[in-house]
Amino acid sequence: MAEPVGATPSLAEMFHVFGRIGLLSFGGPAGQIALMHRELVEARSWLDETRFLHALNFCMLLPGPEAMQLATYSGWLLRGVTGGLLAGLLFVLPGFVVIMGLSAVYFHLGDLPLVGGILFGLKAAVLAIVVEALLKVTKRALKSRFAWGLAIAAFVAIAFLKLPFPLIVLGAGVAGIVRSTLDRRPSARLAAETREPETVLPPLAGPTFRTPLAWGAVWLVPLALMSGVSGVPDALAAMALFFSKAAIVTFGGAYAVLAYVGQQAVEVHGWLKPGDMLAGLGLAETTPGPLILVLVFVGFLGGAREAGLDPTLGGIMGASVALFFTFAPCFLWIFAGAPHIERLRSVAWLSAGLAAITAAVVGVIANLAVWFALNVLFADLGTWEAGLLTLPVPDVTTLNVAALAIALGAGIALLRYRLNLFWVLGAATLAGVFVTLAG
Repeated sequence: MAEPVGATPSLAEMFHVFGRIGLLSFGGPAGQIALMHRELVEARSWLDETRFLHALNFCMLLPGPEAMQLATYSGWLLRGVTGGLLAGLLFVLPGFVVIMGLSAVYFHLGDLPLVGGILFGLKAAVLAIVVEALLKVTKRALKSRFAWGLAIAAFVAIAFLKLPFPLIVLGAGVAGIVRSTLDRRPSARLAAETREPETVLPPLAGPTFRTPLAWGAVWLVPLALMSGVSGVPDALAAMALFFSKAAIVTFGGAYAVLAYVGQQAVEVHGWLKPGDMLAGLGLAETTPGPLILVLVFVGFLGGAREAGLDPTLGGIMGASVALFFTFAPCFLWIFAGAPHIERLRSVAWLSAGLAAITAAVVGVIANLAVWFALNVLFADLGTWEAGLLTLPVPDVTTLNVAALAIALGAGIALLRYRLNLFWVLGAATLAGVFVTLAG
């Protein structure tokens, strides 16, 4: 465990703070990372800026939800494995409970106008939250022309050239390392990083072998039991294997795996109907926790329809399988890798490579913000292709004026008047219900 910047918080204090983060973590990874930065770095000084960004850079390289893994890493820095478990679980459990409840409502009651109005208002408000978070992340991560150049290049690469996220991350890291190697006079910030006091960490002899084995067993033993024990419904066993695969290939966050999950869940396994995935994405976008919780929605519907049990019981079991096998690997990545990564914080070329990745991720987040805005504000989207470039082209006649008005109102409330997030979301929900019921 590393030494935090200030006094080590108690587990009760961590429960309060990370529970608050879990309940307020709307707006996707950009908003969630900004919220953690505000709570852990700015408000309480539990972590300093350099250590927080170093942890973020590492989590960006991992498969799975980067914000959840950042919460786990931060908890590990503060209170070791116990703190990491506490922080990681509190980050996902509130959203799990909410989206499981909404999945049950969706399954049993269908597309009610009231539910549609709530989702409509929340989507528009979340657009403002994402933009606010993007501005904060940009201000924190882009402090040089080189960083700005990487962010812009990453945006063009993923938005217009449709290059895969892992390739963008790898290219940015290599660019940062090459620049650091060629520059014989590192920046003042990098020099300051290398002069920081050494972090107090346990010897590596034990964790090098025991930690991966222990957390690998936590993940893989239940997977083997579900696949090999008779009596387990075939649908639940298939979900355990499917969600384990999804947890491994989700580089770039949930958006990178949504197409794969949707295609497999609808066409191969038959857990979802064609329109279900979009509804699940809408629910996951507007509930606390990482967007990858959309897999809980998939698990609930699949279990309710295909497990051969009472629909509600099958749905709960399917949702629980999705939760466990999506997030158990995340604890393995963090607890096995964090001690090594902390020891490498003072390596100049590695720090430069990770900082470059952070800059590139700003461009990726900007692309997600644009994608979200286009899908919230316009009913019809087309594409324009010219050689390697692919540009989204919205049909301006399908602009949803009500969604734009709610998003602008939420943005003004957050950016200009800095109103409480719960008040903003509540007002947006009421506005969405009013607009929907009024036709």
